[in-house]
Amino acid sequence: MNMVDTDTRTVDAPGATVTYDVRRPDGDATGGRPLMLIGSPMDAAGFGTLAAHFADRTVVTYDPRGTGRSARTDGARRTTPEEHADDLRRVIEALGAGPVDLFASSGGAVNAFALVAGHGELVATLVAHEPPAARVLPDGEAVLGICEDIHATYLQKGMGPAMAKFLATVGHKGLFPDDWRDAPAPDPAAFGLPTEDDGSRDDPLLGQNMIGCTGFRPDTAALRAAPTRVVVAAGKESEGEWPARAAAEIARELGTTLTVFPSHHGGFLGGEYGQQGAPEEFARTLRDVLADAG
Repeated sequence: MNMVDTDTRTVDAPGATVTYDVRRPDGDATGGRPLMLIGSPMDAAGFGTLAAHFADRTVVTYDPRGTGRSARTDGARRTTPEEHADDLRRVIEALGAGPVDLFASSGGAVNAFALVAGHGELVATLVAHEPPAARVLPDGEAVLGICEDIHATYLQKGMGPAMAKFLATVGHKGLFPDDWRDAPAPDPAAFGLPTEDDGSRDDPLLGQNMIGCTGFRPDTAALRAAPTRVVVAAGKESEGEWPARAAAEIARELGTTLTVFPSHHGGFLGGEYGQQGAPEEFARTLRDVLADAG
């Protein structure tokens, strides 16, 4: 069994101090090309299980600005994919190890598209898993309207009512009707969520990233021109859900084939946040996809 040394570091960026972790195989000063695992708003805590399946490589995880240990210093209430991309650039450059392989999940995949479009020289292979980029969808306007409604509900009523709407949305299969928002609001208590508003408005999903992430349209021309090998992926169980549909559409625009991973949107999770995917099978697929790059 490989032993791993973990080093926690920070890098300063405009408006935030970004914290990241570097896991290296014990006794290996380099660990070869780094493998970076990112999400958004999921922070490094979500990748413990997946990272353990790559103990033979240097693995880098980080907390996106405004989450976990990466405190915002500018007081801003919204974050854009471009800001996240610049943070990622700073982390990769601080590693000083050349281009990385990058597995990016959910909002992390959106941010990774922004990174590769501007700094493809920093990423050898990007595996973008289920990016919730609504603008590429045929029902994109309906999805964006739903996201704006969730965000507005959060600002007006707090986490419980907004998260109930979010959870009622994410598992929907197929196109969204234009009148989806007109349906009766779900009861937060039915999802085990608080019904009282605690007054906070700093949730990284419902507050900071909801609008910027879902409203971002990847620059597929820039992605095709980048030196990066771009693999767009979705979970087998996610078929019909809108992040998986967005992944399929982006793959089509790039002229590539969607790569199907085991499990669902969080298929790499091994109990983190109380969620269980199929992490062993997921890691095996990721390893195979990265190996295909040569």
